[in-house]
Amino acid sequence: MTTGKARLTFLGTGTSQGVPIIGCRCPVCRSEDSHDKRFRASVFVEYGGLNILVDAGPDFRMQMLAHGLCHLDAILITHNHKDHTGGLDDVRSLNYIDRRASEIFCEKNVLEDLIREYPYVFRFPKYPGAPEWHIHVIDDRPFLIRKDTAEKELVWVHDVGYHYRLPDGRLIPTAKCLDDMIEDAYASGQEPDGEGSVSVIPIRGLHDKLPVLGFRFGDIAYITDMSSIPESEFSKLTGLEHVTLNTVGYNKHHSHFSLEETLDLARKIGARHTWLTHLSHTFPPHGQFCLELERMCRERNMEQIVQPAYDGLVIE
Repeated sequence: MTTGKARLTFLGTGTSQGVPIIGCRCPVCRSEDSHDKRFRASVFVEYGGLNILVDAGPDFRMQMLAHGLCHLDAILITHNHKDHTGGLDDVRSLNYIDRRASEIFCEKNVLEDLIREYPYVFRFPKYPGAPEWHIHVIDDRPFLIRKDTAEKELVWVHDVGYHYRLPDGRLIPTAKCLDDMIEDAYASGQEPDGEGSVSVIPIRGLHDKLPVLGFRFGDIAYITDMSSIPESEFSKLTGLEHVTLNTVGYNKHHSHFSLEETLDLARKIGARHTWLTHLSHTFPPHGQFCLELERMCRERNMEQIVQPAYDGLVIE
């Protein structure tokens, strides 16, 4: 099992509406600085030789194209809001190129919403051309992601849809019922099994009253869309080099941390670098915001470096 260094690329750092917002003429939305152009929140993590995506919102297709990404070993979903799940249909191209179903890790309540929002994915017999998903149900316990070594490969049959090719050459439908698409992420155990697997630590939080997850990859933790974190979870956040925290504005918000709350969290967590994401247009343009954060941290005598993340930023 690999627990080494991780490399994280911010694919999107904006709110559920993105920045600029449709129709808005504020200075940030009219800014020509590329740092102020923000897709919906998502990150790409390279960890132990695996390519991991966290959240696939409405901008998923453009994010993948912008960064030249053409392979994913796993997609982790933080929660069931559309700005984090709205792009999952677009994994169809990866199904075709990789000849593999997309490995999606999410909680049970998220799966229940996916079934309602994407009924054609879970209809049997399967609709030809629907994306192929293999769902791993997780909770707030650590879980393993394993590189796909399955002998079955996806084969496209014209006007019929995907089938699996077995080692003996036979073709079988990918799924005949819902149970064929779903696996308990803990069913096969969590013991190290050599190279090609990584351990991910979920971090429980609340998005207003909705339970959501953040994730720790080695010495990087990614947290978005939270307004509170239970005290019991902070033990998972010790010894970090980087932590990402969400904030949407200066004022207290029912489902996101305010800027003041985020700075308090940054101090408490104690990571060397704190990166802010899920940023709205209510903050000043990027350069001005960087200076403001430097001043605020200096006034608080904070040793931590707190900066706004931006689309395309890479940390490791």
